[in-house]
Amino acid sequence: MDVQAVATQPFSGQKPGTSGLRKKVDVFQQPHYLANFVQAIVNALPAGQRRRLVVGGDGRYFNDQAIQLILEILVANGIAEVLVGADGLLSTPAVSNLIRQSKADGGIVLSASHNPGGPGKDFGIKFNNASGSPAPESVTDAIYHQTQSITEYRRVELPAVKLAVGSQYRFLETTIKVVDSVADYAALMQQLFDFDRIKSAIAGGSLDLCFDAMHAVTGPYARRIFGDLLGVDPVQLRNCTALADFGGGHPDPNRVYARDLYEFMMTEQAPPLGAASDGDGDRNMIVGRGAFVSPSDSLALIAQHHTSIPQFAAGLKGVARSMPTSTALDRVAQSLNLPCYETPTGWKFFGNLLDDGLVRLCGEESFGTSGDHVREKDGVWTVLCWLSILADRRQSVADLLRQHWTEFGRSYYCRHDYEGLPPDQAQETLEQVLSQRDSLIGSRCGSMTVADVNVFSYQDPVDGSVADNQGVRVIFDDESRVVYRLSGTGTDAATVRVYLEQIERESTRQGQDAIVYNEVLGRFANHIAAIEARTGMAEPTVKT
Repeated sequence: MDVQAVATQPFSGQKPGTSGLRKKVDVFQQPHYLANFVQAIVNALPAGQRRRLVVGGDGRYFNDQAIQLILEILVANGIAEVLVGADGLLSTPAVSNLIRQSKADGGIVLSASHNPGGPGKDFGIKFNNASGSPAPESVTDAIYHQTQSITEYRRVELPAVKLAVGSQYRFLETTIKVVDSVADYAALMQQLFDFDRIKSAIAGGSLDLCFDAMHAVTGPYARRIFGDLLGVDPVQLRNCTALADFGGGHPDPNRVYARDLYEFMMTEQAPPLGAASDGDGDRNMIVGRGAFVSPSDSLALIAQHHTSIPQFAAGLKGVARSMPTSTALDRVAQSLNLPCYETPTGWKFFGNLLDDGLVRLCGEESFGTSGDHVREKDGVWTVLCWLSILADRRQSVADLLRQHWTEFGRSYYCRHDYEGLPPDQAQETLEQVLSQRDSLIGSRCGSMTVADVNVFSYQDPVDGSVADNQGVRVIFDDESRVVYRLSGTGTDAATVRVYLEQIERESTRQGQDAIVYNEVLGRFANHIAAIEARTGMAEPTVKT
C-alpha cells in the first residue's frame, strides 16, 4: 500500500463562505477538486493538530464517495485516528459533539445544509475546529490560501471502507473507527433534559409531537430520541428515512418547504407541538397547534422560559443573536438583566462567545438555535427545549406566544429572498440603499420614520477580530428595521435577503400573520433598494 503524490493545480473559487465550500455536486465530482480541498485542510493544520479527526455528513448524493476519498487522503497524510459516523452519517451538531467528546483536533463535515441534494444539486464541505465550532475566518483563510498554491495531494488507494457500527480498520499509521451516529448525541441530550418528565407528559396525553425529518439526517436521531426514549408514536415521526435526494424535496424547514407539516399543525387534529429539521440537522421549525413560531420568537421564548430547561438551571449568563435576527431576544435579555451580543450571520461568530463563557444560548433567524453544549446550531435540541417548556408550563404554544408578545411586544418579522441574481446586480441593491442615506433619513413608511441607515460591522469581544460590511440596516424611530444582506449559503448566482421587522407593542394588534402585516414594509424595502427596477422582480422568490 503505497502513498501517491498526485500532481494537481489550483481551482478558482475554493474560498469557503459562511458555511464552508458549497457548489453543485458536478463541481465536486471533477477530478482533483475535492481532493485539493481536503489536502488544503490538512496542510492548514499545524503538525500537532493532526492526531484525531471526525468525518461525517448528511447522507446526500455523493456523500459515500466523498468519504472514501477523504479517508484515502487522511491515511496518506498520516492522521493517527479518524472517527467516522456509521454509514457516513452524522448530523452537524452530532459532529460538533463528537469532536468535543473525543477531544479531536477537528472535523470534516459534508453537507450543503438546507440546500437540495441529488444529481445536479448541491454538495458542501467545511472544517470544524477542536472546540466543535465552524472554523473561524483565520482558519478558512489559511485553507483558501492552500487551495490557491497547491501542486500535489497525497493519496493511498484503499479497499472500499465498510462503514458499519463498531468496525475498525488499520491502514499504514492510521486507525479508522466507525461510531454509532446517534448514541453519543442521544446520551448528551439525556444529560441536558429531563426525559422522564417529558415522557410522562406524553404518556399522560397532555403533550405530543409530530416531527418531520424531511428525509434527511435527523431521521435516525428522531426515531431514537423522540420515539424510543420519549414514547412518541412512530406514526408521528414523518419522513425519517434519510435519502440521498431527500425524497426529491427541499430539506429546508420553513412554511414553504415543510408545508405539509405546517398545514397539518393548523388543524384541530394536530398535537400540541410540531417540528421539522433540515438536511444536516442544524436547523429547525417550531409550530404549535394553530400557531407558527418564528425562529426569532423561538429563541426569545427559550430565553424567557430557560428555567424550564435543566441545561440552564444555573442561568444563562448571556445570550447572542445574529444581526438580522429580530430584536425580541434583546428585550427578554434586558428583563433578565443579561448581556445580549449582536454578531454577523454565521454560526462561527458565536464560537468565541461560547468558548469564553460569555453566553449560553444563541440563535439566528434562519431557523437555527443552540446552547453551549455544542458549537453548532442544533435542530433536535431545540425541539427538546420546546418539549421541556410545554411539559413544565402546561400551556399551549399559542398561549405562550400571546403572553410573550403582551409582555415584550411582538416583532412582526419575516424574510424576503430574491434568488438567482447575478452577483454584481445583487451587490448593487445594497449600494443603492447606502447611496440614499441622507435622503432616506426622515422619510416615512406608514407611521414609522427612518432614523438611521448604516453598515453593520462587528468586533469580537474575545479576540478583537473585526468583520466589516456585514449588511445594511435601515432603522426606524420605533426600533423597527429593514436589513439587507447577501446570502453566503448558495452554490451559484446570488441571493439578496431582505429582513423585515416591525415592533407592535399594542396587544390588540399582535394577532396577525407576519407576512401579511409586513406587506407595506416589504414594498418599501423593494422600492428603496430599486430591486424591481434593477431585476424585474416585483415580488421575492420566497417569503418566510
